Amino acid sequence: MPAGVHETQINVPIEEVWDFVSSINNWAPLVPGYITHDLINENESTWEFKGDLGFMKKTVKLKVDITEWGEPTLVTFNLTGTSDNFKGGGYFKAEKLDDHTTKMIGSLDITAGGAMGPMVNAILKSFVPKTAEELTIAVAEEIAKVKA
Repeated sequence: MPAGVHETQINVPIEEVWDFVSSINNWAPLVPGYITHDLINENESTWEFKGDLGFMKKTVKLKVDITEWGEPTLVTFNLTGTSDNFKGGGYFKAEKLDDHTTKMIGSLDITAGGAMGPMVNAILKSFVPKTAEELTIAVAEEIAKVKA
């Protein structure tokens, strides 16, 4: 299963990190290749983004189901492809280091199914970790900017 985890520290209290990540509208636009997203309800949304897999660019549509809102430390989600045979999940986790510093951990896994699955998964093995890193960094930078 193609997966990636990235962690970073930001000089922001954990409560302010939660204020940001507790709204999908804040971090969905930070997904690399973001095109659009629509909220269905508090726990469900659809996302569209363009994935650059090196030799091809592909527009992907995913349904995102939040499986846990664990204030102030955890948001977990499942991903289901609506345009392609993808499934996966991930999380944002925050750890309070002190009153003004938080460690953020972002995790993402995506697996392709179907006849093309093995070939696509081979490509996703480098794409998914890079995406997890870019998204975690983008969220951390945006929180720091908003809270500055």
